[in-house]
Amino acid sequence: MNIILFGGTGTIGQRIYTEAVSREHQVSVFVRPGRDIQLSSPPAEVFKGDLGKADDVAAAVVGQAAVISALGPRGDVSTLVETYQTLAAGLTKAGVRRLLVVGGAGSLELAPGKLLYDSPQFPKEWLAIAKAHGEVLEFLKTTDLDWTYISPPALIQPGQRTGHYRRGENQLLTDANGKSEISAEDYAIGLIDELESAKALRKRITFAW
Repeated sequence: MNIILFGGTGTIGQRIYTEAVSREHQVSVFVRPGRDIQLSSPPAEVFKGDLGKADDVAAAVVGQAAVISALGPRGDVSTLVETYQTLAAGLTKAGVRRLLVVGGAGSLELAPGKLLYDSPQFPKEWLAIAKAHGEVLEFLKTTDLDWTYISPPALIQPGQRTGHYRRGENQLLTDANGKSEISAEDYAIGLIDELESAKALRKRITFAW
């Protein structure tokens, strides 16, 4: 299908791009003016625009079957939800409903009502970013978009593409040793699987080994 990727120059975004292209999707990318693009193969199309302008977003996404966002905060983390408000406005203006979001792990539950970022062990330097990602999830719930918010486990980093992952919903997934992790490559597999199956419309899901 024809899809467009926002945040495709980041660590996770690049791997989502590679996975989608390997399955013969036609993947375009949206980048800020002056930003270099280093991807595994040439995109179907490159759109340059301002993420603060819904008209720029709309012009890029019109005619796309789905939008994937791997956007993270740049500078002031409190502006992340504003970026997604603009993104949603652009999708609505263009008549595009499907949105898949690379979310954060901090808002996953350790137990009913107890979030990961509320635990004493959660790194303080990541708290603001975690809460900003949580605000994005709450914002998406107020929209009319067919969104899916995909939280990684506690640890995600470049690694091996094993082709295996477990899928959950709102609870942090851990293995028998208490580890909560996945490679960015296997996370990308799960995300593109969800793109193709659309099993979790207007829901949060998570992947881990």
